[in-house]
Amino acid sequence: MVKQFKKRAQMQLSFGMIFSIILIIAFIAFAFYAIRYFLNLQEETQIKDFIRTLQGDIDEVWGSTKSNESKQYFLPEKIKRICFEDSEFGNLVLEKDGPRQRETLNNVDIAKTLSENSGQRVCIDNIQGKINLNLIKDFRETLVTITR
Repeated sequence: MVKQFKKRAQMQLSFGMIFSIILIIAFIAFAFYAIRYFLNLQEETQIKDFIRTLQGDIDEVWGSTKSNESKQYFLPEKIKRICFEDSEFGNLVLEKDGPRQRETLNNVDIAKTLSENSGQRVCIDNIQGKINLNLIKDFRETLVTITR
């Protein structure tokens, strides 16, 4: 009778141990999911902030009589480069691994931006999370030109 009691205690201990291991694995899996979620959220926030800041700088130059400003912007390194193109879906393309993200910038002379940079599509590489742009508006111009 004593032997049966010891076996039952050992079975209860092993069940408790297995249950604990399952809980630990579940907590670790949830922690990795939460960390990945917040990192992706941070990258998306950086992208939205880049677009908002760029549009604000364009609007500032657009509102002035004459301006020639060099600006530096920060993007997550998963964005390989940004491109300007004349498209019905948007004039700014964020290229990354996976689907491209298209945005529309207002008050930009996209035709002059493309001709100033000699191409139908102008791309600027994201180097270590930084992109440098020149925002130019001259007298009698109504829109802003963007160059490298």
